[in-house]
Amino acid sequence: MITFILNNQLVKTSAASGIALLDFIRKEKQLKGSKLVCKEGECGACSILVGELTEDGVFYQSMTSCITPLVNAQGKHIVTIEGLNMETLSPVQKAMVDAYGTQCGFCTPGFVVSLSGYLLANETVSTAGIIGAIDGNICRCTGYKSIERAAENIIAQVQQDLSKISIDRLVAEKYIPTYFKNIPERLLAIQPIETTTNGTVKLGGGTDLYVQRPVAMYETEAMPIYDRSAMKGIEIKDGFCTFGAAETMGSLYRSELFKKALPDSDYIFKLLSSTQIRNMATIGGNLVNASPIGDFTILLLALDSTLILEKDGNRRSLALKEFYKGYKQIDLNGGEVLEKIRFKLPSNLTKFHFEKVSQRKYFDIASVNFASKFELKDGLIQDIHLAVGGVGPIPTYLHKTSAFLTGKILTEVLIKAAISTLYTEIAPISDARGSADYKRLLARQLFIAQFLAIEQADLVFEKIIISV
Repeated sequence: MITFILNNQLVKTSAASGIALLDFIRKEKQLKGSKLVCKEGECGACSILVGELTEDGVFYQSMTSCITPLVNAQGKHIVTIEGLNMETLSPVQKAMVDAYGTQCGFCTPGFVVSLSGYLLANETVSTAGIIGAIDGNICRCTGYKSIERAAENIIAQVQQDLSKISIDRLVAEKYIPTYFKNIPERLLAIQPIETTTNGTVKLGGGTDLYVQRPVAMYETEAMPIYDRSAMKGIEIKDGFCTFGAAETMGSLYRSELFKKALPDSDYIFKLLSSTQIRNMATIGGNLVNASPIGDFTILLLALDSTLILEKDGNRRSLALKEFYKGYKQIDLNGGEVLEKIRFKLPSNLTKFHFEKVSQRKYFDIASVNFASKFELKDGLIQDIHLAVGGVGPIPTYLHKTSAFLTGKILTEVLIKAAISTLYTEIAPISDARGSADYKRLLARQLFIAQFLAIEQADLVFEKIIISV
């Protein structure tokens, strides 16, 4: 039995744990405001809010319900557009109307949910922040400028109405319905959040499984690990950062502790899909999915990360660069789960950089992505780790190129020579994201960009971009 609160209603259901939350909402509960469009989490028309009980109350995040497993709603507050409606328009809804932020209206519920969710999730707000909160919502009619104006008007209204944002204040000013005030105590009554089903498929956020094989997931009894406490948490100790495999990209992005461990994290996380998907996608799921183009996989490869694998209380450590054995083949024994990930904290000498090339920079699968971590002192590369995606059947750690550069003085000549070694380690193929030649070119240019990005790099390296 899966138990959660849907808007203002307590739900107890024996529906298959593997079905998508959107289908349950629309078919079982006949709430049609959340729209079924892409079924891949890309358009945001099905956006919902997921509220989880914390020590400080209820924390709300926007997610795409079309690829959210029903079982992941266990013990949470699920809010659709119907759950935000009141007798009169909220300031968010009114701003969309006044700024002509809607035409056909099909995407509008998703935008209203995401905009409202931003106010629920943040004590301080800004125009840039609220516009960023709708980075996973697509509108094919308005050209977005009217929606951006609506977002600007919402922030102006909030700053006028609220000196401090809280659930109580949002209720008082009619941004959200009154029932939100009682949700914490109602959620407390239906805890714990962890479920103990003996499913055949280990299920995290579901952001890839529900795109690749949705029908199979609907017919599968899932083993949910999204809320498994042993796979949560972020710790910095003895020069290492260790975090649970069930942590999401969103939770890491919000963690000040993790931001200290990952250089340039604000820039990097904005490249990793949309707000909704970041809030759903677990890091462990990204790794075991074994996609040759997974962004976080490439990032963690460059950090020379170590995996902690667990089975029946027994644990073993394995370097991430040894985890991938072939296309979609990983070193994970029967019954094992990826429990935690660990990497060494950067020093004052560490340079870290991540780049990707995709059709849509901030919300798309990369054609090629590249990450590097190296220590540079007086121009000498003391230690270096390079990883590239999209150029082979597995996420590619560049063993030979990293070894070639280690212990050498960083010069234009060295980088040119290293490109030859790079080419021996990649084998791109032509597909929907580009030809093999194009991907080879991208890999070369992104390799060069790793060094152009550092402060010590001489501008002479820019010549390589056109001369190699």
